[in-house]
Amino acid sequence: MIVDIINKKRLKEELSYKELEIFFNGYLDGKVADYQMASLLMAICINGMSDEEIFALTKIFIDSGDILDFDELGILVDKHSTGGIGDKVTLIIAPIVASCGCPVIKMSGRGLGYTGGTIDKLESIEGFRTDLSDEEIYEQVKKIGLVITGQTKDLAPMDKAIYALRDVTGTVCSIPLIASSIMSKKIASGADKILIDIKIGKGALISTVEEAQKLSELMIKIGKIYNREVRTKISDMNIPLGFCIGNSLEVLEAIDILQGREDNNFLVDLCYDLSSEMVSMSKGISKDEALLLVKEAVNKGYAYQKFLELVKAQGGNLNKIKVSKKEMYIIAHKSGIINNIDALELGKLSVLLGAGRSSKDQKIDHSVGIKLHYLVGEKVKRGDALATIYVKSKVKLPKSVDIFDIQKKRL
Repeated sequence: MIVDIINKKRLKEELSYKELEIFFNGYLDGKVADYQMASLLMAICINGMSDEEIFALTKIFIDSGDILDFDELGILVDKHSTGGIGDKVTLIIAPIVASCGCPVIKMSGRGLGYTGGTIDKLESIEGFRTDLSDEEIYEQVKKIGLVITGQTKDLAPMDKAIYALRDVTGTVCSIPLIASSIMSKKIASGADKILIDIKIGKGALISTVEEAQKLSELMIKIGKIYNREVRTKISDMNIPLGFCIGNSLEVLEAIDILQGREDNNFLVDLCYDLSSEMVSMSKGISKDEALLLVKEAVNKGYAYQKFLELVKAQGGNLNKIKVSKKEMYIIAHKSGIINNIDALELGKLSVLLGAGRSSKDQKIDHSVGIKLHYLVGEKVKRGDALATIYVKSKVKLPKSVDIFDIQKKRL
């Protein structure tokens, strides 16, 4: 039966709800092996799924665990990103939105492919708990209006198991699997209104506008089935998000932005845009009105204070964030203006350093990573350090020409 289901999808045939249920529940129960699930995931990745198959798979994921009910807490708004290089957006916008009086329960995942995971980043804060129970989540959001945690063991456990396998089997970039994964978690976690940030480009799971639009339409359809309002944003991920890539480094960069020390770059603009969209959805006000609240929350320190409340509530100690003291540098090969920075190559480098995973059970090194010194459009001189690489041991760095496209102009 199991082999028959794999062959059916390999031959581009549509699987029934029952067939999907038998296969995926069998994997969760240990009756289907990793290699068998990897075969089916690859067939799905290559041949796709119909809308009906995607709706069925989403339901199977949701029904594999609990469905949380936080109705008495009011309207809960949630955000999810399809992931990108240097994506620390959740660390920034969740405190901003919560400090505007909009309760946020964010259940996040670990790194997937070359993209970093919010849970990996938060665990670079010593003591920070990412395994809260349903009861702890409920009490914390009542107290401070904000929770960022991993999936509880009883919430969409099917997705959690598949998520880890996709990461190491080359099946990350599948629109049906992305849609089912994201929406099952959002619906099961009790979100009323959901904002999806769909990244496109070399540093993202989705590479084209057409794929992003297809994913957007799918998730809106799934939302309607479960009576959830879903809005989507499509944003560029050809260049890294911000200056830092790597878990501890990204937490420190998020803190700088929450304290208003970073402005006028793409990451800050994106965070303001997404935050105002979430506040607009939660409060039922215009986006322009919401943007005023968002800027006030940052400028008056409310957002950073909310971040501190979050860290304290979940047992973290910001004084013990570790960044490796061993440094290497990527040096500019010529003078000019930076025309492009290859996010994908930086993502590959971060995995090489140990900031990401190349196997399912690999441990993350939170202290390593990459800090860019220049962004696109800035002038550099030959010999300038374009990036500092924080390492545990010496590695062979890529040539600057492989990452930084510098257009030679007279400075």
